[in-house]
Amino acid sequence: MSVLRNRVRRGYYADSVALMRIARQLSEARGVLEASLMIGSPSNKALLENSGLLAQTARDAQADDLVIAVRAKDASQAEAALDAAERLLAGGAAPLEGGVPAQTSASRGVSGFTAALDALPAANLALISVPGEFAALEARRALERGLHVMIFSDNVPLEEEVALKRRARERGLLLMGPDCGTALIGGVPLAFANAVPRGDVGIVSASGTGLQELSCLLAHAGCGVSHGIGVGGRDLSEAVGGLMTLAALDALDADRATKRIVVISKPPSPAVGEKVQARAARSRKPVVLCLLGAEARASQGRLRFVRTLEAAAAAVSGRRPARRAAKPVPRRGSIRGLFSGGTLCAEAQIVLMDEGHAVQSNAPVPGARRLARSGAGHRLLDLGADEYTRGRPHPMIDPALRNEHLARALRAREVAVVLLDVVIGSGAHPDPAGLIAQVLRDAGPRAAPVVASVTGTNDDAQGYARQVAALRAAGVQVAASNAAAARLAARMVRRPSAN
Repeated sequence: MSVLRNRVRRGYYADSVALMRIARQLSEARGVLEASLMIGSPSNKALLENSGLLAQTARDAQADDLVIAVRAKDASQAEAALDAAERLLAGGAAPLEGGVPAQTSASRGVSGFTAALDALPAANLALISVPGEFAALEARRALERGLHVMIFSDNVPLEEEVALKRRARERGLLLMGPDCGTALIGGVPLAFANAVPRGDVGIVSASGTGLQELSCLLAHAGCGVSHGIGVGGRDLSEAVGGLMTLAALDALDADRATKRIVVISKPPSPAVGEKVQARAARSRKPVVLCLLGAEARASQGRLRFVRTLEAAAAAVSGRRPARRAAKPVPRRGSIRGLFSGGTLCAEAQIVLMDEGHAVQSNAPVPGARRLARSGAGHRLLDLGADEYTRGRPHPMIDPALRNEHLARALRAREVAVVLLDVVIGSGAHPDPAGLIAQVLRDAGPRAAPVVASVTGTNDDAQGYARQVAALRAAGVQVAASNAAAARLAARMVRRPSAN
C-alpha cells in the first residue's frame, strides 16, 4: 500500500527543466515510488490526475502555484521527500538519503522579465520555459524587445506558433520552437545539448536528439558546430510552412563562421519540402538535407540528400562510418528497441527497414507500421513520446521507466536482442550507463544481448568514454553511432522469412 502526498507552494514559479531535475532526484530517494513537480495549470493538473499523482490538497492550485507530488511506500518517507523538495527548491541542497546530491545554481535571481533585461542589458536571446498556456505571451514580449527566442515549452497552440514565427520574421529574429529541446548558439549549449567544439558546420534541426547525435558525430570526426538552431517539430508542417527553417537557412547563409549547413527533419509536407529544397539549392554554401525516412534523391549541385544522421555526418566530415567485418550468428526472435530520443528511434527504424526487416513503432516513420498492442516482429518504442512522459520526467532525465521496460525485455523469450540509445550531456541523467549496468546485473546471464550507442562527448559531465566503458563492462555491445547500433542489431537476428 503506497501513500500519495501533495504540497502546494503558492505564487511560486521555477523553470520546468529545473523541476524535472528535482523530480528525478526525489524519485531516487529511499522509499519514493514516483515524484513530479509541476506548475498548477489546468493541463498540468490533468497530467497529474491521469498519472494518479493529484491529491485533493492540490486540486485548487492555480497557474501561478507549484504542485509537489510524491508517492512513497509510507507517510514518513512521503513527507521526507516533500521536505527535501522544499530544500532543493530553496537551493539548500543537502543530499537525499539513497539519492543524489542537488546541483546548486549560479544564476542570478530576478523577479521577472523586465528585471532580467535590466540585469542583462546586452542579452539578445530569451529562453522561454513556462507552461504552454503562457509561453506565447512571454515569447511575444521578448520579440517586441528585439530578442531572439527559444521556446522550450510544449503545448503551445499551433495558431500561436504560426503568429509568433511570422512576427519573428517581420522583425528579422529567430523563434526556435515551441517544444525546442536543444540548441547550440555561438558555442553555448541550451537545454538538452552536448559539449561540442566550435567549428564551421551550421545545423538547422526540427529534432532535439537529432541535433545532439549529429553534433556529437561531427565532434568525434574532428568537426565543430558554428550554430545549432532548433526550429520545433511542427515547423515543416503545412500549417507552419517552414517559417523558421527558411529563416535559419538565411541566418546561416549570412553567417561568416558557417561554411557548411545541415538541415535535419522527419519528412516535411510536400509543399514545404519543395520550398526548403529550393531555398537550400540557392545557398552559397554546401547544404546537406537529412529528411529522415524520405525517398533518396540525387545530389543537385551543392545540395545533397541523405536518409540518416550518420550519413549526414559522413557527408559533412568526409569520414565514412566504419563497417564491422565480422558477422554475428543470427538468433531466432525479434529486436526490442527502447529509445529516449524520438529521432534516434526513427533513424533506427529506417536502418532496420533498409536491412530488410519489418518494424513496428509507437512513432512510425514512412514504411513502418503503427505498433499494435500484441503481435510478433521488431518493436521499437520512443519512450520520450507524450504517452510515456505525462506527469513524469523525460527518460533522458530519469531513465527509470526505460529501465523497467529493459528489465522485462531482457527476460522476454521472444526477444533476441535489445537495442538502446544512451544520451548524455546537459540536462541528462548523471550516469545512465551505470543504471543500465545494474539492470543487466539483476537480469543474470540468461538475459538477451544488448546493443547500444552513446550520444555525447568526453567533454560532457558524464564523459562519453566513461559511459562506453561502463556499458562494455556490463556486456553491452557499443556501436559508434545510433545507426551502426541498429545495423548490428539487424545482423544479430534472422529475418522473418528465415525463422
